[in-house]
Amino acid sequence: MLEKLFKLNANGTDVKTEILAGITTFMTMAYILAVNPSILSATGMDSGAIFTATALAALIGTLLMAVCANYPFALAPGMGLNAYFAYTVVLGMGYKWEVALTAVFVEGIIFIVLSLTNVREAIFNAIPKNLKAAVSVGIGLFIAFIGLQNANVVTGGSTLIQLFSLDGYNAAKGVEASFNDVGITVLLAIVGIIITGILVIKNIKGNILWGILITWILGIICQFAGLYVPNPEIGFYGLLPDFSGGLSVPSLAPVFMKLDFSGIFSVNFIVVIFAFLFVDMFDTIGTLIGVSSKANMLNEEGKLPRIKGALLADAIATTAGAVLGTTTTTTYVESASGVSEGGRTGLTAVTTAVLFGLALFLSPIFLAIPSFATAPALVVVGFYMLTNVVNIDFEDYAESIPCYICILAMPFFYSISEGISMGVISFVALNLLTGKAKEKKISVLMYILAILFILKYIFL
Repeated sequence: MLEKLFKLNANGTDVKTEILAGITTFMTMAYILAVNPSILSATGMDSGAIFTATALAALIGTLLMAVCANYPFALAPGMGLNAYFAYTVVLGMGYKWEVALTAVFVEGIIFIVLSLTNVREAIFNAIPKNLKAAVSVGIGLFIAFIGLQNANVVTGGSTLIQLFSLDGYNAAKGVEASFNDVGITVLLAIVGIIITGILVIKNIKGNILWGILITWILGIICQFAGLYVPNPEIGFYGLLPDFSGGLSVPSLAPVFMKLDFSGIFSVNFIVVIFAFLFVDMFDTIGTLIGVSSKANMLNEEGKLPRIKGALLADAIATTAGAVLGTTTTTTYVESASGVSEGGRTGLTAVTTAVLFGLALFLSPIFLAIPSFATAPALVVVGFYMLTNVVNIDFEDYAESIPCYICILAMPFFYSISEGISMGVISFVALNLLTGKAKEKKISVLMYILAILFILKYIFL
């Protein structure tokens, strides 16, 4: 039955590999279940309801990806977009969170239309092959950087970012942390990276998942030994699951169907919709390019088969997520961790979706996984994605310089979509100004994208 549904043999995989990959993907992105409620509750939204909405949106979106496209990609409310929703749209621009949710809902409807009319697919296919490889490399550096940040291995400082030091951390955060809270977790993350690296070199099946679990268990041992002392005031909590609140699912009622269409015709509202639309579109396209490149899913022309189904799943999930009461649901770059474990079909996505469903009832366990335990996974997955750099033609500078700009932009600008913007603009500009545009046969859509990106920087 599973073979018939997911075509496992045709994709060179099996049930065990797919399930393990799905578990790994979930483990690397389960943090969203804790982070999303924390961010969105700043707007006055109920954190318990947001937790439930986040898990359900991830469950629905990831199942849609499996059904519509048979790909191993997982979806959840996107990081960055949730911060834009809370701190810019609601707290900064003064919109009620109900109105901001409506902007996400409208964006989702627009996305569905664009997906059905092949606009998003055309954009994906218009991006040159070398630039697609660069997107994968850039995402690799970006998620490795996120992992190092999550574990505080790198922190803010006088040099903008710097290697962790206790004094530097306290100065940057304005807190009084010690070795027994932040310090030991940094060491555990570094040890976790080394352990995961060893497992990869030894070709141990499930190496990334084992890296997460071993690092977490080492943290628990440190807590029992008194080396790690929880300090909730600065964000360091106990590593053991807390079942004191029972296994009940928080009510969705405070945020469910709370859409407010009263301000949808204002200029500012349209700007907000466009911002959501832009970031989600190119984050999704970038993630699909990066992860599918790593999995060798692109065909000889650099196109992703069944991409329409993947984009449609993303669009429907965004619309459903807004109705449930959460921000834009998008394809997660952490899907690369499952792909690195051998996930190649929708069975990986189904496994991840089921775990998001279980998370509703077993939230204390999943919320107890600390960021220092998932950081090694992100760093190692970043390495896997970095290997795509060999697919870039560095002999042709008109191709490789835009790729270089794209790769640099993602971690330095902290955005997948900004990396794509810079890559597209520089690719068109450099080839046009050096007389190589006709030779390269740059598509009309690439020119349109470059102009739109330039206009975005001018007016937004």
